[in-house]
Amino acid sequence: MNNNPIKEKVRTNTILYSKDPRDLSAIAKNIPCQNACPANTNIPGYIRCIYEKRYGRSYDLNRMYNVLPGVLGRICSRPCELMCRHGDSDLGEPVSICYLKRSAADLKSPMHRIKENLYESSGKKVAVIGAGPSGLAAARELSLLGHKVKIFEGNGKHGGMLMYGIPEFRLPRDILNIEVENILRLGIDIEYNAKVGDNITLDSILKKFDSVILTTGCSLPNQMRVEGEDLEGVYNGLEFMKMINDGEKPEIGDKVIIIGDGFTAMDCARAAARLGAKDVKVNMRKTEEFMPIDEKEKFEVKYEKVKFYSLVDTQRIIGENGKVKEIEFLRNRLIDSATASGGRAAEQIENSEFTLEAETVIIAIGQQPDPTSISSKIKTDGNWIKHKKDSFQTSVKKLFAAGDCLTGASNVISAIAAGRKCAHEVDNVLTGKARKDNVVRFEMINSTDRQRSFDFIEKIEIPSLKFQDRFKSRISEVETGYDGNIAYEEAKRCYLCNLKYEIDVSRCIYCSACIDVAPRDCIKMVEKIDLKKDPSGKLIETQDWNKVTGIVIDTSRCIRCGVCYEVCPMDCIYVTKTELIEYDLEG
Repeated sequence: MNNNPIKEKVRTNTILYSKDPRDLSAIAKNIPCQNACPANTNIPGYIRCIYEKRYGRSYDLNRMYNVLPGVLGRICSRPCELMCRHGDSDLGEPVSICYLKRSAADLKSPMHRIKENLYESSGKKVAVIGAGPSGLAAARELSLLGHKVKIFEGNGKHGGMLMYGIPEFRLPRDILNIEVENILRLGIDIEYNAKVGDNITLDSILKKFDSVILTTGCSLPNQMRVEGEDLEGVYNGLEFMKMINDGEKPEIGDKVIIIGDGFTAMDCARAAARLGAKDVKVNMRKTEEFMPIDEKEKFEVKYEKVKFYSLVDTQRIIGENGKVKEIEFLRNRLIDSATASGGRAAEQIENSEFTLEAETVIIAIGQQPDPTSISSKIKTDGNWIKHKKDSFQTSVKKLFAAGDCLTGASNVISAIAAGRKCAHEVDNVLTGKARKDNVVRFEMINSTDRQRSFDFIEKIEIPSLKFQDRFKSRISEVETGYDGNIAYEEAKRCYLCNLKYEIDVSRCIYCSACIDVAPRDCIKMVEKIDLKKDPSGKLIETQDWNKVTGIVIDTSRCIRCGVCYEVCPMDCIYVTKTELIEYDLEG
């Protein structure tokens, strides 16, 4: 490659790199899983490596973008799977992308050596406040870019919500600690129990460092503001999970009521069951279909004998002698609403009060950022930090913010992606230039060994502990993971949407053999391509042979089965591997 930044297209031997908006638009449409991943992880690339049993390379491909593959392979919210083409209504179920990510981490050799691409020292110092997912991702990226990084962590351990908010039966701490240590070993300093705004000031940090990134997450639990919320036996979800993860064993009794319907609520319910509670109820304002968790998590919670109660609204918590005795609810009904998620809102039904006995109530209805606890200098709009549009810079000079403390509660993969993007912006400011950018990489290949029979392999669920084995220990990991054989079979299911099948119209004889064998309507007779409505090209079809200007493969419908390639008598179908990558603009 030359040392000049890519402007349009640059060719090196048989490889083409492009920043053309049409190519960027096309890859977003044609590789929906990667486009859905906030970190833009090269999903087809790492799944292909698992198929080839190159687990170390698969792990490295993951780690380039999502930083903590072994962690995310267990607890990611899986936005990629929602967009997997294999999950289309006529194609079956999505590929288990998340579990394959975990497989790369689990199955790589114990001798696998992690390699880092390091820039020379910049002489600049950057502080990161918070050692959660976003802070760790930002610190790693800045360290790779040659800056000296120090993390200030308010707790006694690193990981943020990964350490204190997620139970060990979902995320073993040895996995978390190994991946965090692989970040810190880059020479990143970390100071624990450094509570900025308490025993250390933001001003003192700003004076010592060239830039500071705030990644304190959402540490302020939402409250219901109902009578009895301060009774003994009432916990907020974060407080309860932190106690569990610190090794405490709170006395919760037999009857536990959870208020909330998200992942934290589910973790609290499952943790309560492991503490010995006999009757655990999850109560939600709407119905199960609106829960912000996936179907797998719903199944696991129910499998562990937790009961779901829908359409109830908490009115008050009733106590006796200062302790929780029961909780009063009103029943709800769903109504149409243009402003509610899913178009339905919950409305209380008058005079529908009822009570349930409870010895413990856990309120897990979300949390919000609390930037003013860091410094009164930080200007906010409500609890959100004021910042420049399309930037991570805050209203305070040299101070940036990323992750949940800036956006409100999201998920781990989004926080990691934000940390890396913020790091690149900080690097641009410190060096006065952009040193990395996303480009599309094209590589011509002769063919693909993916077989049509792979399309009919059914999704393989991850092996898990049996019910009776889940409660022998509070920290036994429930999902035991794929072995090599299972991972290989599941990896076969990936369509490899990074393979782009195209027809050389100059050689095509319009025999339509490819159309006849295509299992989907993915090969079309086209009159023209409209670039105005879609930068990557909207196909305008025709059935009139007099208007046909070419037979074209619609890559958004193509499942890369290869049958068109095999039957073409003129060998005019060719395959290109396309990948969205981070390109080093300095060569």
